[in-house]
Amino acid sequence: MVGLLGSALAGVVFGLALAAPPGPMNAVIAEESVVRGWDAGFRAGLGALTADATFFVLAFLGVVSFVEQFPTLQAVMVGVGGLLMLYFAYGAAQEVEGTFRSEGVDDDSTGFRRAFVLALTNPYQILFWLTIGVGLLEPGRVDVLAEMPYVGSDLAGLLVVETGSPALIVGFFLGILLWASGFPAALVTAERRVESFAPVVAGVSALVLGGFGVLFLWDAVTTLF
Repeated sequence: MVGLLGSALAGVVFGLALAAPPGPMNAVIAEESVVRGWDAGFRAGLGALTADATFFVLAFLGVVSFVEQFPTLQAVMVGVGGLLMLYFAYGAAQEVEGTFRSEGVDDDSTGFRRAFVLALTNPYQILFWLTIGVGLLEPGRVDVLAEMPYVGSDLAGLLVVETGSPALIVGFFLGILLWASGFPAALVTAERRVESFAPVVAGVSALVLGGFGVLFLWDAVTTLF
């Protein structure tokens, strides 16, 4: 029982560690949260989580490992992701001077779809499921904090857990779910206290999405040509 609980808690930490660092997915969640409210930000987070769940199923079926054998296909996926990020960056830039929390939102599922499609073409998530994600399904060991973007090398060895446990997988997705609900809540709270917070977040989101879009397109072009 203690072993299962420990694996589940380690999974939660793992999910939070991978979901929390700045990047295109959190840029979408942030924009949706301050422009349309907590529920929109949460739906965007669910979109990213659903993409991870899709990758998990594909990894379980062996499809992810199969895709790894075709670098050209991976490059095309990255290129598509780059174009989508530039498109969404343009939309975020337009919302900087728009009317926030407007009643003219036509489709409540927009944030979910945006995050889901971006996550499916996000090379960071693709790379994770081609390597560490597949390893979560097999008996072994994983250095949880070492996989964090940017600071992983400084935290290596602090939390090493056994893989292949269903409790670890459940905890992993629970950690992502906690971030998907807590991050929008924190942003909405801050936006209520600072009137100019929403335009700032939308502007930063546009810059982040645009920057990653250019980076991903460059990576795709250099791989293909």
